[in-house]
Amino acid sequence: MKSFQRAFKLPPFSRGFHLITDIITRECPELSNIDIGICQIYIQHTSASLTINENADPTVREDFESHINMLVPENAVYYKHTYEGSDDMPAHIKASLIGSSIQVPVTKGELNLGMWQGVYLCEHRNNASGRNLVITVLGH
Repeated sequence: MKSFQRAFKLPPFSRGFHLITDIITRECPELSNIDIGICQIYIQHTSASLTINENADPTVREDFESHINMLVPENAVYYKHTYEGSDDMPAHIKASLIGSSIQVPVTKGELNLGMWQGVYLCEHRNNASGRNLVITVLGH
């Protein structure tokens, strides 16, 4: 069995949903050595998340941002954790709802995503710095 782990920092992204599939594959050239395996992608933050969804139409990512903001609004009167800004507590809730890791099959050296799928960074803060990812791949 082959395995590798790569940790790296994404550049800063604006608030919203961003395709990062190409960054992940660029940062993990060892994927090409895996014929069959699994890739876990983990974000080391509590105010950003990861998901897999539409990779073609950018309006899908805009709609995700609009809808998640309706589900988890800023400035809710019941928030107690407010000292880091009005976007902070909602960012924590959004990150928990969406999740901090995803798994993708690896087939013949590539992430085996569906035709219309891509990996999203879900940035929930207005002014976040770059985010740290840990990629772990197991396979043969």
